[in-house]
Amino acid sequence: MIELTKRVEDALEQIRPYLKADGGNVSLVEITDDNIVRLELLGACKSCSMSMMTMKAGIEETIRRSVPEITGVEAVNLTAMV
Repeated sequence: MIELTKRVEDALEQIRPYLKADGGNVSLVEITDDNIVRLELLGACKSCSMSMMTMKAGIEETIRRSVPEITGVEAVNLTAMV
């Protein structure tokens, strides 16, 4: 699991500069037994109306490309904007 965690962190490092440029960041909370990555969005990412798109098109895509055995990515503090 340590190897998997490192690979996910490495993937997050690829996207962090873009998140930080907009005042945000992301933190790895856990990787579940069924290989779901749980993240916490930080800073501006937490309240941005584009957070869902950032999660799916940016963060999730980057993780899944780098770590194909990951089955899903979810944010623990992201609520759908209505």
